Amino acid sequence: MIKASSGLSDEDIQKMVQDAEAHAAEDASFHELVAARNQADNMIHATQKSVKEMGDDKLEAGEKETIEKAISELEEVMKGDDKEAIEAKTKTLVEASGKMAERAYAQQAKTDQPEGAADTGAEATNTANDDVVDAEFEEVKDDDKK
Repeated sequence: MIKASSGLSDEDIQKMVQDAEAHAAEDASFHELVAARNQADNMIHATQKSVKEMGDDKLEAGEKETIEKAISELEEVMKGDDKEAIEAKTKTLVEASGKMAERAYAQQAKTDQPEGAADTGAEATNTANDDVVDAEFEEVKDDDKK
């Protein structure tokens, strides 16, 4: 809050408050634009990292080109101030890289799973519960000892 003790007159304070109120919508839309750009930038980075980690041999035919095209189109619209265009191109990139991400997660799940663990179900649940001990307890209060 701006106060008169800051060396400003009451008229100056009122003018600043009105100016801030007049630009509130503009500030909010700018904040939304920055958020859309940040989300797009994060998506670009994550997708490029995934493509690099997967390698060309694990991508489907034409998939890398489709993803790279979506990235370059997104980077181009990020130079402008059209939030809707940025969001639309971000969605396009998400869709283009979605199948690649699904395959990467499926591959990761296969490599993380130990051998013979494919038929874990009730057996895993039972062995996990073997260490569980049920116990009863009674709370003793100091006041009862007097």
